[in-house]
Amino acid sequence: MTANKNGHEYTVVSYFCGCGGLDLGFRGDFRYHEEDYKRLPFDIKIAYDAEARCVETYNNYFGKGKAEVRDITKLDVNSVPEADVLIGGFPCQEFSSCGPLGGLDSERGRLYKTLITYMNKHHPIIVVGENVINLERMEGGAVLNTIKQDLANAGYAVQVWKLFAPEYGVPQRRTRLFIICVRKDVFDKYGFPQKPTPIFSVDNYRSIEWAIGDLIKITDNSISNQNEYFEASRAKRGNGQGDESNKKDKPAYTIRANPKSRVQFHYSLNRRLTVRECARIQTFPDDFEFSFSKTVNISQIGNAVPPMLAYLVAKSVATYLETLKGENYE
Repeated sequence: MTANKNGHEYTVVSYFCGCGGLDLGFRGDFRYHEEDYKRLPFDIKIAYDAEARCVETYNNYFGKGKAEVRDITKLDVNSVPEADVLIGGFPCQEFSSCGPLGGLDSERGRLYKTLITYMNKHHPIIVVGENVINLERMEGGAVLNTIKQDLANAGYAVQVWKLFAPEYGVPQRRTRLFIICVRKDVFDKYGFPQKPTPIFSVDNYRSIEWAIGDLIKITDNSISNQNEYFEASRAKRGNGQGDESNKKDKPAYTIRANPKSRVQFHYSLNRRLTVRECARIQTFPDDFEFSFSKTVNISQIGNAVPPMLAYLVAKSVATYLETLKGENYE
């Protein structure tokens, strides 16, 4: 573990960084809905993603050169910095109930193995992977068990945290799996980090109105991306996915990564949600801007880990690493 002139910080390498939701949670230092999320003791050395537009969005927020466009399957692991922590929301399309469900038989479904390549070479103390809830359901749990075993074979203890986002203050019905891997020599002495404790219950979940109610009269880009929304009408037959109207006093429907024009409707206005409203629901701060087409922007937002949820995971990891201070874990 490393220290720098700013105090004790833990180094991080980020795979499959997307537009930066998981990374923002680990960095902290953002403001969302009048709440400050303080800087956490993580130094993200480098982030990688194969999608150039995601990397551009990432660098527009975090700073030029913070992320690089790379095909991680072809990345020379010897050129990647060593780090205390490896994070990566490995692609979920082959595990998502809305996707092709190719699972481990598909090339994308095996991309988690790039994390293992890094683990075998650089032996980070902790690895945090993230994916969709449907991963635990595929083949009766066999797919997730295979991934866990493969990660364990790299010399790690593996635990899965299933987090329902509304329980942690996210105004959106979204459940995600966080795969926590602790290097075996560290685990044998300290066990796992503590899973974040739920903060909210069904009686007081934050609603979509809580998240975006103040935007209801804003029709321009005085708040970035607020005038961008699809004008598509509802399906003529049935109630197709994306044609639902949100409920004012409930968390929003999940912001999907493959929306095309079928983004859910506002709870009271006769239109679909704007790009900024989707970003708010995902807990991105208002100064996090998206500069591409509506489809690309909402896809980036939907693919991201909610920064608020990532922040709570990162805080738990930071607290755990603090217990290792003074230990010779390299």
